[in-house]
Amino acid sequence: MILIGNGKVFTRDDEKPYIENGAVLIDGNVIKEIGKTEDLKAKYPQAEYKDAKGRLVMPGFVNTHMHYYSTFARGMFLGGKPATMFGEVLRNLWWRLDRTLNLEDVKYSALLPMIEQVKCGVTTVIDHHASPNALEGSLMKIAEAAKITGIRSNLCYEVSDRDGEEIANAGIKENIDFIKYCDAEDNDMLRGLFGLHASLTISDKTLDKCLEAVSGVNKGFHVHCAEGIEDVVDSLEKYNQRVIERWYSRGVLSDKSLAVHCINVTAEELDMLKASNVAVIHNPESNMGNAVGVTPVLDMFNKGIPVGLGTDGYTPDMMESYKVMNIISKHEKRLPSVGWTEAPQMVFNNNPMIANRFMKNGKVGVLKEGYYADLIIVDYKAPTPLNESNINGHLLFGISGRNIDTTIINGKIIMDERILIGIDEEAITAKSVELAQKVWNRI
Repeated sequence: MILIGNGKVFTRDDEKPYIENGAVLIDGNVIKEIGKTEDLKAKYPQAEYKDAKGRLVMPGFVNTHMHYYSTFARGMFLGGKPATMFGEVLRNLWWRLDRTLNLEDVKYSALLPMIEQVKCGVTTVIDHHASPNALEGSLMKIAEAAKITGIRSNLCYEVSDRDGEEIANAGIKENIDFIKYCDAEDNDMLRGLFGLHASLTISDKTLDKCLEAVSGVNKGFHVHCAEGIEDVVDSLEKYNQRVIERWYSRGVLSDKSLAVHCINVTAEELDMLKASNVAVIHNPESNMGNAVGVTPVLDMFNKGIPVGLGTDGYTPDMMESYKVMNIISKHEKRLPSVGWTEAPQMVFNNNPMIANRFMKNGKVGVLKEGYYADLIIVDYKAPTPLNESNINGHLLFGISGRNIDTTIINGKIIMDERILIGIDEEAITAKSVELAQKVWNRI
């Protein structure tokens, strides 16, 4: 057992939200007890003691939409005419990159951002992968990286028609094989969803195959929805339906699925999202970077649609997305009073709730007896009074990923006082740079 004591413990448990000089007792991979440090030290003298030194003790962060395969684009210069539409970004950058990856690239493009996320206090990630010319076994390569870094993961492969029917069929098989593997292992450290790219690259013929395949494993879909206006135009031209309307009518949307972005949507489509109980994932930094618009998050909240927050490969730091979500809401509405409640609701409540939809044996996101022991210690010296009523404001303005000192996942200390345990970051980084250069040369 490990006893994390002498901390300012923010549990995210409404019944016991804050404990001054608090402690968390970890037994195996779960939290056994929460209480005052002196009480738990006396009660469990045999437990290994870790002194939080008065720092914040909190649940680890959850990232509900990530793209590990995008890592090797960092710092890459392709030249050519600058993009003016999102479709050009896809064709000129991302589809050129993912076609170039081999299986070793897949693994190392996941390892570094996983390490970065651990260092930023992210303990659970839902990733969406693509590598059409290194497809078979690609999800297992990411799973290998997750095992090395210790990060809790939910993975899928994005099925798409853009590389032909044979590769689309292979993508379907990759999803199903991985989902069955995860179900057989029955370990909440690794789960699988069925990935779809987007409506504009998925024909009805391929969608029929996906729906048939997923019916046999009772899983949902992880899909980009109406991210760029091109997706909507394509759907109207081909199917006489908007994107959400198409997905809703075909049964893609459910409480087992993730609808990512949902920027170009109508009021009627918001009603469909609400009726399906699908989780929408907002990615504010990516949306701004691709100039595709702003997800109508506030309208979604008003309708009771569950909305989570992701990074879309743009950053490993959930606190960055937290800050940008707050700011972009105000900017888009030209109203300074919005965003204050929605942003923390997404990060600290909805993201864990969404992740827990896909778990079978436990839960994350709360420091509470019986929950998985996924927690972080945050080095933050508050310049003003700090308590359960104002913690979200302190986090918004006071911390980033670099404030995380210790990251514990599934009861295992992965980073201790900013030192990674059992992970050779230098060797992984050197190999990543070597492979990235080869990818650049091939592109």
